[in-house]
Amino acid sequence: MTDLKNKKILIVDDESDLRQMIEVFLRKEGYSRIYLAENCAEAIALCHSVKPDIAILDVMLPDEDGFSLLGRIRQFSMMPVLFLSARGEDEDRLIGLGLGADDYVVKPFLPRELILRLTAILKRVYAPAQRESLPIFDLIDCTIDLESATVYKNVKEQPLTAKEHALLLKLYESKNRIITSDALCQAIWGDDAYGYENTLMVHIRRIREKIEVNPSQPQSLLTVRGLGYKLMVKG
Repeated sequence: MTDLKNKKILIVDDESDLRQMIEVFLRKEGYSRIYLAENCAEAIALCHSVKPDIAILDVMLPDEDGFSLLGRIRQFSMMPVLFLSARGEDEDRLIGLGLGADDYVVKPFLPRELILRLTAILKRVYAPAQRESLPIFDLIDCTIDLESATVYKNVKEQPLTAKEHALLLKLYESKNRIITSDALCQAIWGDDAYGYENTLMVHIRRIREKIEVNPSQPQSLLTVRGLGYKLMVKG
């Protein structure tokens, strides 16, 4: 856990009081490498200069929205991201998670809740349970290397987000067999899994865009209607 407290955290929010409040609570929890930005331009500059390990992004920013900012960040970094938003609509939440964010917290929120969610993401991404080296396996149209979190397709490399990686690992553990949607949600979101079915579908769609020739007619990651999904692994 001590190593996690050394991770670099970027906070992007145009409300100065909120930025400072989050920073104060993070420092009380032992986090010390904290960087603040009030707009997208400052955030991008910090991403390039300090290379944060995780970012907390507000959706509503003065020069660009947080969704667009995440799109720009994803061009050069796969660091985990947690969205903050005053808008709690399911559509906004699904947009954020669909873009590859790891969590979405609606304002107003309890600072303790934010810290717990942030810590949970850090643990998932940077302190995985000890295990043997992760597998490399072939699908119909690509090769997936879970050790390096990379998809190789058509002589191109595509990185996997933390959520995509976790889902593919769980699917691989039940390769060529049905795994229920509930089991997938429980594996990725734990005790908070209830109500994440739509979010799961968004992540499945993003995985298919990386591994399938035609994501609308998948051959490797199949939907088993009313039950869940099946990952068809060669060999």
